[in-house]
Amino acid sequence: MAEEEEGGGEQLDNRLLPPELDDEDEFAEMEVEDHDSEEAEKPIVINFDPSLPTTHSYLGVDMEEFHGRTVHDEDSNPTIPVLPHVAVILIPGQTLPLQLFRPQEVSMMRNLIQKDRTFGILAYSDRSDSAPEFGTTAEIYEYREEQEFGIETVKVKAVGRQRFKVLETRTQTDGIQAAKVQILPEWILPSSIAGVQLNSLNRLHMFVSNKPPACRLKQNQKWWQKYQKRNFHCANLTWWPPWVYSLYDAEILMERMKAQLREWDENLKDDSLPTNPVDFSYRVAAYLPIDDNLRIELLKIGSAIQRLRCELDLMDKCTSLCCKICRHTEITTKK
Repeated sequence: MAEEEEGGGEQLDNRLLPPELDDEDEFAEMEVEDHDSEEAEKPIVINFDPSLPTTHSYLGVDMEEFHGRTVHDEDSNPTIPVLPHVAVILIPGQTLPLQLFRPQEVSMMRNLIQKDRTFGILAYSDRSDSAPEFGTTAEIYEYREEQEFGIETVKVKAVGRQRFKVLETRTQTDGIQAAKVQILPEWILPSSIAGVQLNSLNRLHMFVSNKPPACRLKQNQKWWQKYQKRNFHCANLTWWPPWVYSLYDAEILMERMKAQLREWDENLKDDSLPTNPVDFSYRVAAYLPIDDNLRIELLKIGSAIQRLRCELDLMDKCTSLCCKICRHTEITTKK
């Protein structure tokens, strides 16, 4: 019995022991382990293309492109179709991607393609807002029709064009909502010190060369000195010092705004921003993480200089970026 038990123990031990490996198998396993350790030591590098989100490639790459631009006369009162309850405050210059499947909306887009490709986006402050007062025209520049599972869909890329004030809205017999609007003008204000400058001496003024990039600090500082000397040399003839007039200078306001944006994003490049004050002020209004009510207030302003001043006031008061829903989770802070 004892011998049998000892034999059974040997069999059990044989079952528990792993199979013996030859030298080649051991060498192969060592190579795999070394390869895994090398991969673990390598840092994971993620290259993100910042221009990728703005392309909206998820809508498809073979969309029909349109060229040209439709511009309504300022203070005119056209009647345009509108898309109700779009959850975005559209700003001029901002891209609007749409994927529509409701029959009325699909029919509306087909009709617009044959005409001026322009429709309206109403600025709703919240979901309970039933009568918005302002909005923005949107012009289609890419278009595509599809049919999936018997459902016709339309994919559209549009861009915001002009601000408008809503005069009246009505629903047509085909179910499409239309609005009679007043196209709001964009006021281009003259230089803040233009009133005391003599036009006869304009030929003697110093014209500043193109502004150097921000990375060249010394050249940039010299450029600003020449710019201020050229634009505010007449301030000594007035009751106000030069810094008062600089508060209403478009170039200086844009530079102050860029400095504020760099405090939030160190990798910000000036080349990615518009150089025109109007387009620049709209770009900031579109991408500032602010409440919809504040964005509508910026949309109402008809001057780039006043719009930039309001945006700077908002940026000066902001120190941290928090979640819009819970209002407690901190995303980032100003540096």
